Amino acid sequence: MDVQQTSRFTVIPNSKAVAADRRAVLLEDPGFGRLHTDHMVTIRYTEGQGWHSHTLGPREPFQLDPACAVLHYAQEIFEGMKAYRLADGSVAMFRPRENARRFNESAARMAMPAMPEDLFLEAVEQLVKIDAGWIPGGEGSLYIRPFMFASEAFLGVRPANEYIFCVIASPAGAYFKGGKKAVSLWVSEHYTRAAPGGTGAAKCGGNYAASLIAQAEASRHGCDQVVFLDAAEHRWVEELGGMNIFFVMEDGSIVTPPLGTILPGITRDSIMALARAKGHDVREQPYSFAQWRADAASGRLREAFACGTAAVVTAIGTVKSAEGDFTIGNGDGGMVTEALRADLTGIQRGTVADPANWVHRL
Repeated sequence: MDVQQTSRFTVIPNSKAVAADRRAVLLEDPGFGRLHTDHMVTIRYTEGQGWHSHTLGPREPFQLDPACAVLHYAQEIFEGMKAYRLADGSVAMFRPRENARRFNESAARMAMPAMPEDLFLEAVEQLVKIDAGWIPGGEGSLYIRPFMFASEAFLGVRPANEYIFCVIASPAGAYFKGGKKAVSLWVSEHYTRAAPGGTGAAKCGGNYAASLIAQAEASRHGCDQVVFLDAAEHRWVEELGGMNIFFVMEDGSIVTPPLGTILPGITRDSIMALARAKGHDVREQPYSFAQWRADAASGRLREAFACGTAAVVTAIGTVKSAEGDFTIGNGDGGMVTEALRADLTGIQRGTVADPANWVHRL
């Protein structure tokens, strides 16, 4: 076995890595989340010892005890980020330190140990470098999934004393099937994603598990995504099943729901900064579903879009609910949405100026 030592990581190259010619065929149509690269990073945590056993090795299954804490008490968090192939052939990531910061905010909410930001970043970089051949060309990217889960074997309601941090990666094409220009939303009437004091602002698997039944309901109504209202009044728009949401008004101002019970998206934060730099008045304020419907009908609302690491910036065309359907603008997006998407993706891929130094080159 060819074992190497790089920095604090033990590196074990995968002797069964996918051949380059086979990989090239797979990358012609990677889809989203279907393919996986050859390697993964694992780091273990033990109470009293801290983080240890830093390994970059072949992607392989975990062996878990049936009493593994994550299987019973759901102590688990994750991040979503991307690496891109730039025009000069180099590789870069987008604002990875923000992912490291948010990862620790999620960890704190879920009573899990903090991961030093430099170690988080090094782990991600190690994986991207060894599996850089999996980055698709064109508009494709390498979706990176750092995650951590409680690995201690015990039955008892308390924070675990042992954890595993892992990073895997998946070549990615379009998030929405067919590369839709504008998507449709179903407004959930019976289900909520989060409540004040809950875990809505943490990126933990339980939030997404709770959204699946509502997403299935959206699919039954022919919609691409579900949008949730607040738990207290069931009145205020919060976010989609896996994305933040923005509303573009006729005067050029932009509204987005405030943080608290929703995920503090890194794409969301970037969009707000880009929009303000373009002269838009961006307001983080409550926006009701009733107002959304009225503004769409009157024309005061010109555009709406969803954003996130996976979906980037995606226009919202139609909204369906038990109260009826309505269309936003022409139902096919708009100039503000397209301009913000172009700016964001241009910065990510190195074709647009990056005054805030968001691009992290490897």
